[in-house]
Amino acid sequence: MHCFKQHKHFQSLVLLHWPLSYLALFWIIQPWFVYLLFTSLWPLPALYFAWFVLDWKTPEQGGRRSTWVRNWSVWTYIRDYFPIKIVKTKDLPPEQNYLMGVHPHGLLTFGAFCNFCTEATGFSKIFPGITPHLATLSWFFKIPLIRDYLMAKGVCSVSQPAIDYLLSHGTGNLVGVVVGGVGEALQSVPNTTTLILQKRKGFVRSALQHGAHLVPTFTFGETEAYDQVLFHEDSCMYKFQSYFRRVLGFYFCVFYGRGFGEGSTGLLPYRVPITTVVGEPLPLPKIEKPSQETVDEYHTLYMNALRRLFDEHKAQYGFPKTQKLLFL
Repeated sequence: MHCFKQHKHFQSLVLLHWPLSYLALFWIIQPWFVYLLFTSLWPLPALYFAWFVLDWKTPEQGGRRSTWVRNWSVWTYIRDYFPIKIVKTKDLPPEQNYLMGVHPHGLLTFGAFCNFCTEATGFSKIFPGITPHLATLSWFFKIPLIRDYLMAKGVCSVSQPAIDYLLSHGTGNLVGVVVGGVGEALQSVPNTTTLILQKRKGFVRSALQHGAHLVPTFTFGETEAYDQVLFHEDSCMYKFQSYFRRVLGFYFCVFYGRGFGEGSTGLLPYRVPITTVVGEPLPLPKIEKPSQETVDEYHTLYMNALRRLFDEHKAQYGFPKTQKLLFL
């Protein structure tokens, strides 16, 4: 029993490494690099920053993934903490490119990260010949060192040029877009199945322009990982969140989960099963300049496919049969 508890605590510490590693790169390693510029070791950071400038466009040209980083054993501890798994409903032939909708956002998208940015759940074995990319905010790739760490895991920029590049160079590319974005994250609370999707049609237009197949996914348990304090629209805190989002393109939220002690409250996520179900790909024609009517048509087909995917699996993964998937 003692060893079991130690193992659980170790999983918790490893899980904390994921967000803390970015903070360490930003607040410790980067200032240290700047400090080295004023020491006898100045060539080291100078060479990196010179290379950083020359390498500026790489995040929008396919990135630079690392099989070694994606296979780190540390990711398996994050997988087992919840646990996290991926479920395939249909094959994804590697002769095609795919644009995948990732739903819901949740607070930290644990499921999407573990399933598509690492090999902890065996993505390459489940979908042979498919290269996954998870798109995130473009400004992350303007931050030295953090950009390299993100690219190593197969994360790409959500900018249009980056998505266009991946969908037009070779086949077997799978680009995941968290369609609900920041707005959906700010509404992420347990037992909710409301997605911001009704007016989000840009990803459908991009898929049509490249003839990429649309792939619906739903991650059950993602919104159960944390509780979040929701603020009324008239409150000062809500206005601050809106301002923060407008200025930085990121979200500021008040959330809590479990602590290290039994029954305590803290910033660790709850240990709830997280399962990403990957649906059947929806074939799209290649139309260089699709009309709004065409985009609307395939957007409706995608929403229907996503709702059907949710309905087919909701009872198996903890939702009542009467639960409805709602689109805003």
